[in-house]
Amino acid sequence: MRTDDDGAARRRVLLPTGDALIDTIVEGQGGAVVLLPSSQRGSEDFDEVAARIARAGHRVLRPQPRGIGASSGALEGLTLHALAADVAAVIRAFGAGPAIVVGHAYGHYVARVTARDHPRLVRGVVMAAAASAHADPGLAAALDLAADAGQPEALRLAALRRAFFAPGSDPRPWLAGWHPHLAPAYRAAAATPARALWTATCPAPVLDLQAAGDPWRPRASLREVQDALGARASVAVIEGASHSLFPERPARVARAIVDWAAGLAR
Repeated sequence: MRTDDDGAARRRVLLPTGDALIDTIVEGQGGAVVLLPSSQRGSEDFDEVAARIARAGHRVLRPQPRGIGASSGALEGLTLHALAADVAAVIRAFGAGPAIVVGHAYGHYVARVTARDHPRLVRGVVMAAAASAHADPGLAAALDLAADAGQPEALRLAALRRAFFAPGSDPRPWLAGWHPHLAPAYRAAAATPARALWTATCPAPVLDLQAAGDPWRPRASLREVQDALGARASVAVIEGASHSLFPERPARVARAIVDWAAGLAR
């Protein structure tokens, strides 16, 4: 395991995990919270939220997905099982289990499968800005446009406002930080295991952390996760935010995660 110090409270670790090397940002001490980023993006998106969670008394682990930062590993034939195994290896490497695993958008797929495949390592799952099964299919095209640095900036900003940022939020920081070349591999990975296998049950408690203005999560789907999981799931809604959520309302998001974690039995 090779480390690269990045200040007194934050460091990076390059962790071998089977056929992969996972670049992980580590900060804080205490009960572990793992943050998994959304589609085609890296874990630097969590900088402010991670710092707040660490200050609240948690060790925050941010593994970069394969292909982002210094993380590497096979992309051909990639599955959610493999991505979950990367997360589990990070939790084990730091002796940090059982951990709370927070998945933002696509990251919640990985979080849920990590809980399914490695239940002893997961104390709770936070599904942050998880899309509804009934979301507008046209939003995927907006995502692809926003991620394409070759498109005119005005079009990309319009796509970011449509699919990711609430009115009054600044989408410009998300003009950068995309890795669209990874989209085919990660979209293919989402097919295995089948969605029905991990959405119907979860061995750990779940917080469905929604953004009030998220077009991927229409208000009619407010109870979608609760209806599937029953008493195991709870819902919190962050006002003034859309699908990007974390850069829009970092203080509220961090507080929601910390408060929910405090209520979980160890």
